[in-house]
Amino acid sequence: MFNVFRKEIDWGGRKLVLETGKVARQADGAVMATYGETTVLCTVVGAKAAKPGQDFFPLTVNYQEKAFAAGKIPGGFFKREGRPSEKETLVSRLIDRPIRPLFVDGFRNETQVICTVLSHDMENDPDIVALVGTSAALTISGLPFMGPVGAARVAYKNGEYVLNPLVDDEEGDLDLVVAGTRDGVLMVESEANELTEEVMLGAVMFGHRSFQPVIDAIIELAEQCAKEPWDLPALPYDANAIKAKLLATVGEDITAAYTERKKQDRHTKLDAAKKKAIETHGEEIAPEAIASLFKELESDVLRGAVIDTGRRIDGRSTTDIRQIVAEVGMLPRAHGSALFTRGETQALVVATLGTSQDEQIIDALEGEYRESFMLHYNFPPYSVGEAGRVGSPGRREIGHGKLAWRAVRPLLPTKEQFPYTMRIVSEITESNGSSSMATVCGTSLALMDAGAPLPRPVAGIAMGLIKEDRGYAVLSDILGDEDHLGDMDFKVAGTEKGVTALQMDIKITSITEEIMRVALDQARGGRLHILGEMAKAIGGARDDVNQNAPRITIINIPKEKIRDVIGSGGKVIREIVEQTGAKIDIEDDGTVKVAAVDGKAGQAAIDWIRGIVAEPELGVVYTGKVVKVVDFGAFVNFLGSRDGLVHISELKNERVGKVADVVKQGDEVKVKVLGFDDRGKVKLSMKMVDQATGEDLSKKAEAE
Repeated sequence: MFNVFRKEIDWGGRKLVLETGKVARQADGAVMATYGETTVLCTVVGAKAAKPGQDFFPLTVNYQEKAFAAGKIPGGFFKREGRPSEKETLVSRLIDRPIRPLFVDGFRNETQVICTVLSHDMENDPDIVALVGTSAALTISGLPFMGPVGAARVAYKNGEYVLNPLVDDEEGDLDLVVAGTRDGVLMVESEANELTEEVMLGAVMFGHRSFQPVIDAIIELAEQCAKEPWDLPALPYDANAIKAKLLATVGEDITAAYTERKKQDRHTKLDAAKKKAIETHGEEIAPEAIASLFKELESDVLRGAVIDTGRRIDGRSTTDIRQIVAEVGMLPRAHGSALFTRGETQALVVATLGTSQDEQIIDALEGEYRESFMLHYNFPPYSVGEAGRVGSPGRREIGHGKLAWRAVRPLLPTKEQFPYTMRIVSEITESNGSSSMATVCGTSLALMDAGAPLPRPVAGIAMGLIKEDRGYAVLSDILGDEDHLGDMDFKVAGTEKGVTALQMDIKITSITEEIMRVALDQARGGRLHILGEMAKAIGGARDDVNQNAPRITIINIPKEKIRDVIGSGGKVIREIVEQTGAKIDIEDDGTVKVAAVDGKAGQAAIDWIRGIVAEPELGVVYTGKVVKVVDFGAFVNFLGSRDGLVHISELKNERVGKVADVVKQGDEVKVKVLGFDDRGKVKLSMKMVDQATGEDLSKKAEAE
């Protein structure tokens, strides 16, 4: 019934199995990829024809994790998987980025990739398995895909590179994912602990070498079972002839537009030129075809100028950085804020400090965990002068936010150094290239403004590439147009000591080690320049947290006293919070964190807790309150919830006929601890203490 094809190799000390022909047989391509005991079903389906008027390639990648893969039932009311998690969105982008540039130019058929995690062994992350499975499914599908692609994860521990580390491996100094073809690298995504450019480049090339056996395995599988390649319909026009006509009509207009240094002015002239081209040649060729060829002409103008003259749209050389203005303390009520402007790209970044109650609880396949550092990136349409949809964050916003999160995270203080939950919000208020790197710079500034003790600031820069047969140029701090019409988007973030994050996307089939080396070296120079400009706004973290932020004080109490502080059903701790206004977190080891914006409120809560856990000491004088009067004495609450008895004989230095003649309920009195009875009850004395001054009269008598 099944015509199953299978390829198995040993990769990184574990078995990688690619299997097709048994499951999802109606898809154009379907591969069950298994690494260890992690299994991902990867399918690809392409529409048989492009939609009329389609002028872009509609590729969609959906990576989805099923709870049953880890033997779990989803949480929540509905008990089924819902909207994609942040990880699912990020892995979908991770798969999309290296496969997209390998589809044949001009292919416009709607294509959908779906990767479903069916089994997770808690050792091998499904993301690499999904990427490898997708590459295999595309290679055997018959779609015009110029693969295959390989991928690997690389760690760096004790000075050595590690291929595909296990999920529960002890954290090293690097987490890097690299994907590419046999000839070169297509995509890099990483987080690093201030590593040198040389170590980062070594990791990329180590990964590239390491996934070559995977590419070989996919090719061998395809030789057995690949479907016939699709016949691509010929263009209904002579592209070169039409392009020549467009060049004659609007070539000078495009060249003139690219002399405009302001983005809005440049785009206004380009829109006018495109409209002119459509009006002139609209009867010969469809408008969407004119738009596609017009973009090629734009690309020729921009790229030719850079290669031939070394000058860019805004007049900069290939290594120049746009003008930078950095400011902090922009918002009076925020805990920390910064406005970072680089050319026509601007990020308003705000830091908010909270307690452990504000941590994000994340329910992942690997298990539930808490995150104390959050970074949310928003890209409103006004930032590019457009009117558009405003709603929940899209894939791009989640991806850019995660990149900035990775860049700053290695520099964050430990919980012991800074027991706060930190949330960063980056509002992109203007955009003309590299807004994610502006977010990295703004995040450093905002955290230092809030008083978070970062040892060093982090800065980021986006590098570009123009590669032609007659040469190439690496561009520092790219504009939006240089990103769209160039061959590479290479983002590098780090400190003066080294790299903390690196993300690379290639729009051509691959790039060489030499180009990456040039880009990394050039990025370092740019990063150091940016750090110098940031230092003009704030040289380092403020000595104390912002006055509007909660002050967190940590005290330790005996573990056996935790129940006393919490009280039955949480009664005691609720009362402390309600009375003082402080926030209180108690951990299982007896660590108590008290947070309050008002210092007096925090101290009141601390005193209250210390009173509850403190043990009365023999001979020590305490201030207390009479809580009950009986015939034989008075009960005094003197140490948190601790009560003791002042016997009638200990009320005054004279005979007392009636207790009520000396004290009544609610009176504040000074008492000395005389001792403890067999049941642990405390015996107190008032007559041994001067009720006005609190002086111990017995000590005074001894001195006399």
